[in-house]
Amino acid sequence: MDKDDQPPNADFQLPQNLRFLQRLVTLLTVSMIAGIIIIVALLAVKLRTESINFPQTVILPDGTKPIAFTQTKDWYSIITDADEVLIFKNDGTLINSILIQEAE
Repeated sequence: MDKDDQPPNADFQLPQNLRFLQRLVTLLTVSMIAGIIIIVALLAVKLRTESINFPQTVILPDGTKPIAFTQTKDWYSIITDADEVLIFKNDGTLINSILIQEAE
């Protein structure tokens, strides 16, 4: 085989530092793909967990207007427009009523 029959850069090799950089870029690409797969899997597992049941009806004391709602697995609370926090069991029983006052 003549020298003219070979491709022009057949014996060319990348310098050592460029080969190292190429390996780093490949490693970064693989790790980012793995990270995205892990994040998607964690989100899928987290979103499939049992959700908390929202109460169908909430009975509030007369004259109160709810402005916020918070719920846990054991209780829920309603913040009223009169700066009062009403804490209920999940069965609707009032546990506690807290009046919010500004700090002095």
